[in-house]
Amino acid sequence: MREEHNMKVLIAGGAGFIGSTVASACLDNGLTPVILDNLSTGRAEFTRDRIFYQGDIADGALIDRIFAEHPDIEAAVLAAALIVVPESVEQPLRYYRENVAKSIDFVDHLLRNGCGKVLFSSSASIYRPGEDFSVDENSPFAPLSPYAQTKAINEAILEDTANAHDLRVISLRYFNPIGADPAMRTGLQLRQPTHVLGKMITAAESDDVFTVTGTDWPTRDGSGIRDYIHVWDLALAHVQALRRFEKVLPADGAKRYEAINVGTGNGVTVRELLNAFEEALGRPLRTAEAECRPGDSAGCYARTERAGELLDWHATLSVADGIRHSLQWSAMRDSVLRD
Repeated sequence: MREEHNMKVLIAGGAGFIGSTVASACLDNGLTPVILDNLSTGRAEFTRDRIFYQGDIADGALIDRIFAEHPDIEAAVLAAALIVVPESVEQPLRYYRENVAKSIDFVDHLLRNGCGKVLFSSSASIYRPGEDFSVDENSPFAPLSPYAQTKAINEAILEDTANAHDLRVISLRYFNPIGADPAMRTGLQLRQPTHVLGKMITAAESDDVFTVTGTDWPTRDGSGIRDYIHVWDLALAHVQALRRFEKVLPADGAKRYEAINVGTGNGVTVRELLNAFEEALGRPLRTAEAECRPGDSAGCYARTERAGELLDWHATLSVADGIRHSLQWSAMRDSVLRD
């Protein structure tokens, strides 16, 4: 079958946490990643022994060179983006420039080079949750931060472009990635990550207080609810989307655009995550409570039927696996990343 051949894939943002993990999953499954990253947040260490071009996704000359040197690239993964919600509230123009304006340029460069298949890294932060906090792909949008807005805007741009050009796009709406590559090739590159599990690890390592931000959300225990997906499961969803692209969006079909939730289908509150973390750690953390941060939401979790049906994919790793791999990576991070 043609879908099992060795496909070459351009991964924009392939030196970041998620992009590098996607590249590892590609390598493990017979796909060849070509990495493009400007290293503003990505790490050169994560590109070792991989085809790598350092530069910007908006650099047309560089992208022309990549395709000249790799004319067999069949698809692109657009995972390059700034992702810190509070920072996006403080610096909206920077986020719109990096995440939207440059993505427009990138897609233009792809089209010029005849690359008509794109996997877009979207986000569940675009959704307005239902009463039970679950969302499917038809749930209404209500992005609460400039970061989330950039994802919703990019989806609209990509869908309009797919309908006008020789382009097909699958938007994977990520929920909350945790963990690290189980083989420990890559992990979160930040020494002090801003997301909730990263803050728990920082608190554990430095005997600081972990703060539960937001305690009066209308959830079962008042803390925010999220769908914590292991980054390796997330990466394997990309492999499946690349392998099954022609099934999901046939070249001769009327449909040019598809959005798919990539989550576990389980909602976990911050307090429940904290309990699981303390269990993995073998001791309690010191904790405090505070108001929610700008741009925060009560959260949501995925309804995942579409991923099962279209990608033949389901999450298989648990929250406990994610915590264990995050702790394992954190303990060895500084020996992998020299900074």
